[in-house]
Amino acid sequence: MKKQFLRVKQLANQTVGRAEKTEVLSDELLQIEKKIDNVKLATHNVTKKLSACQQLQGGGDNLDKRMKKLPQSALSQSMLESSALMGDDALLGALFQLCGEGQGNLAKDLTNYEMEVEKTVMTPLTNLQEVDIPAIQTQRKRLAKLVLDMDSARSRYHSAIRSSNTGGNQAAAMAKAESLKDEMDDAQSRMNLCRDALATDMYQFVSKEQEYAHNLISLVEAQIRFHRAAISSLEKVLPAMKGQLEQAMMKPVYGLSLEEHLKITERDIALPLEACALALLEWGMEEEGLFRVAGSSSKTKKLKAALDSGIITGLADLEEYVQDVHSISGALKLYLRELPEPLMTFDLFQDWMEAGSTQDPQVKLQALWSVCDRLPKQNYNNFRYLIKFLATISGNSEVNKMSASNLALVLAPNLIWSREEGGNGMEDAALGVMVTGVASMIVQTIIQHADWFFPGEFDFQPSTPGSAGSTPQGSNTMLSVVGDSAEPVNGSGDYSPLADKHAAHTESTQHEVTQSEGKRSSGIWNKIGNRKSSSLKKPNSPPPQTPSSFPTRKNTSSVTTAL
Repeated sequence: MKKQFLRVKQLANQTVGRAEKTEVLSDELLQIEKKIDNVKLATHNVTKKLSACQQLQGGGDNLDKRMKKLPQSALSQSMLESSALMGDDALLGALFQLCGEGQGNLAKDLTNYEMEVEKTVMTPLTNLQEVDIPAIQTQRKRLAKLVLDMDSARSRYHSAIRSSNTGGNQAAAMAKAESLKDEMDDAQSRMNLCRDALATDMYQFVSKEQEYAHNLISLVEAQIRFHRAAISSLEKVLPAMKGQLEQAMMKPVYGLSLEEHLKITERDIALPLEACALALLEWGMEEEGLFRVAGSSSKTKKLKAALDSGIITGLADLEEYVQDVHSISGALKLYLRELPEPLMTFDLFQDWMEAGSTQDPQVKLQALWSVCDRLPKQNYNNFRYLIKFLATISGNSEVNKMSASNLALVLAPNLIWSREEGGNGMEDAALGVMVTGVASMIVQTIIQHADWFFPGEFDFQPSTPGSAGSTPQGSNTMLSVVGDSAEPVNGSGDYSPLADKHAAHTESTQHEVTQSEGKRSSGIWNKIGNRKSSSLKKPNSPPPQTPSSFPTRKNTSSVTTAL
């Protein structure tokens, strides 16, 4: 109690300036002391925020127990249960299974990461904040008490010396002074020992700063390992998921490229084009304003969704649309417009425009044929199918009021457009009007001379999946008439739609072929021919002066460019 009283008294005297305060630490140690205080505050803040980043709080070293607490584990479990509910045969079920496994691996990687961070980063920082630095601060407080003891003993010693010089009992005063001197020396000795111990701890702290800083490097390294492991886990499951998706036979039709759609379905003619064309040939040939009059919006959307979902597989599936055939034509127009690349292709846009702008009719026909001949095989087959179908509709224009010019006007914008379409401004609008006019004239010309551009008999009967790469749709056996002989062509798989055009398409030989055939091929076209022959015009005649020499198109994917 006496020591505490003397310390308080000495501290009060130092505070009010009645006693001198001794500073026993060097400037260097004072700087280290300030640095230690800052480090403690910084590590406290960082550890607190880092702990908040940890999704798992506690749980020990039990990996499975900690992993079950993660939301990723709950997500993984939910996906696996959903997969079992739907079954592996369902596409979503298979993807739920794969994605659930990936999420489970991700949860395991995250648990390992958090356990590593706790061990290599948070625990050392916590020890620094709660053990190492507090030990130094405790030593510093002890030194402060010893300094007060030393200053108090020195003050009392000096008072005793002054009293012995002025008092009467000098012997007693001198004895007291000697006792206080011994107390002062003892206090100073204990203070020196404590100061040296404190200085040692501070210097050791400075020497370990690099070790403390390495904890932050350990954090970043742990994060790198976690993200690499997570990426590796996801990269393993992603190809499998994409593979399942690619293997799925059913894909949305609208908005899918023609090439990909034909590849997936193993068809020659796009499903919406063939299905809608067959339905219109069956039920819509005498419908006025076909493709011009809008059908029911709800019916059109329903038909589009049905085609996308793979429900439409035959003509019977379209019978509910008999009362509104305009919704069928609307669905076909919508399909053509939503193709990522127009049926007449971006690459040939400029060539089409130049050919369509030619003034001389015969030169224009030759130029249009040249561009048509350079269409990719899939585009050529589908464009030919569409043109033959439109020519059939225009052949009944006295009833349906849809001549070649009317059909071209409403369909040309859905068959050809430029990559840059969609600009703003009056100049772009004027250019768009001009392009639309030229495009309409191109399509009108090709429809009017469909049998010249695409010679030979043509059958609209449905194609069968798996026929891709065979003879083009509807041309398994075509007749090429030269002179008095008629012989089948394309039996080898090659097709030359414009070869021997002059001989095959004179009006007399065309009549001869018609007489020799006697009737149309089986299928929808046969039904239409029998039922509506009185209202159908005969096919359009070829141009007055047919170009005399034409190259032969081969049944390959390469594009023929010669003319």
